[in-house]
Amino acid sequence: MKQRTESGFTILEVMIAVVILGIGIIALVGTSVFVTRQIGKSRLMTIANEVATRRLEQLKLAAVPVGAAAACTSGNFASGGPVSSRGVTESWNVDNAGTLRTATVTVTYPRGAYGTGTITLQTEIGCY
Repeated sequence: MKQRTESGFTILEVMIAVVILGIGIIALVGTSVFVTRQIGKSRLMTIANEVATRRLEQLKLAAVPVGAAAACTSGNFASGGPVSSRGVTESWNVDNAGTLRTATVTVTYPRGAYGTGTITLQTEIGCY
């Protein structure tokens, strides 16, 4: 019996390796699509949170403007909205009685096929 002296891979081994490599690549592509979607959703949630936080800070500053005779009398310290910017819509409500007023900011943002998402931030602002 003769011994074979040729070395290398058979066609069957190469085909199996290509199939396994193809399955791995398909899995990676599927995962990258999922990650891309999640990044997009997180981006809009971050923008919505930033818009809500910024509005609360504006309301706090408007409550006691520099040189004002009395706190919480500025026309900027009031309810408002809806205002759309950067792909989100914000509205805010300020209680207009008492020395401790509740300010609530609600921001809605699109979630693609899942409709819309909502972020609500609330704080108490002293009017002393």
